[in-house]
Amino acid sequence: MTASPDLINRMNQAMDSITPSFAADDDTVLTVLRPEQQTAPVVFSSPHSGRDYPAAFVAASRLDPRSLRRSEDSFVEQLYQGAVAHGMPLLAARFPRAYCDVNREPRELDPTMFAGPLPEDANTHSPRVLAGLGTIPKVVASGAEIYANKLPLAEIESRLATCYRPYHRCLDRLLAETKARFGWSLLVDCHSMPSIGGPMDRDSGLSRVDVVLGDCYGDSCAADITTTVEASFRARGYRVVRNVPYAGGYLTRSYGKPRRGSHALQIELNRSLYMIEAEHRHGPDFDRVRADLDRVVADLAALVAEGLP
Repeated sequence: MTASPDLINRMNQAMDSITPSFAADDDTVLTVLRPEQQTAPVVFSSPHSGRDYPAAFVAASRLDPRSLRRSEDSFVEQLYQGAVAHGMPLLAARFPRAYCDVNREPRELDPTMFAGPLPEDANTHSPRVLAGLGTIPKVVASGAEIYANKLPLAEIESRLATCYRPYHRCLDRLLAETKARFGWSLLVDCHSMPSIGGPMDRDSGLSRVDVVLGDCYGDSCAADITTTVEASFRARGYRVVRNVPYAGGYLTRSYGKPRRGSHALQIELNRSLYMIEAEHRHGPDFDRVRADLDRVVADLAALVAEGLP
């Protein structure tokens, strides 16, 4: 659908929504903002900014609603809405990352969370699972466990069917349409990070830079793209590093195949730049940061206007 002012206003107001459940319907779990005409081979994705918390999920948790939001990339989809005006679509999850994380393999699962044996194809020993951050997370970003009791096995298929698959299905479609139109595609995977490294992070307790660009150490994206985005952030006074501590997650690795004409770049933005982290609300510089990101997007659009760098 084409982005309208009313829709953008509704997204800006959707901060603490609690919904009864999710249906197996893409429209209930995703927001897709499309330009009237796509003019650049770029798709923006915000997989972790969802804040529609199912009431049954909240009831089953040992955590209060504010604590559940510790894993949330709050307001990221709002920060990047300017991409639509530059002729690029934006996909955002409405469901929260603590409920289902689409930036994981389909079945990265912790067997200790469920009341019964997992499917044979479950990946139970990945670093993400061992950290409690699988497809259905065991903990929030602070390390606090989410659930009071073990989950029924039916929850796995339910969340894959209603959240995980719809997101990937839509992203696949957007990128396929982009590649068919332009001959190549770029996924910009948009995230935010706590200003201080968490207890499960390699930089635990340390202050973080403003922006981390993840291109899987050069494997997921053409070098000129990463360099242009980095230079654009630096030109606006942001401190930028590459790949440390975030080199790119499942989405970046899966969709970033430059030899096939598919590129992917992950952007992690320090939350303290634009929000009051402890209160999950806009900070005083939110509009300035959003305007800066609009300029970064414009520089990216200019780079790709003539084709693949």
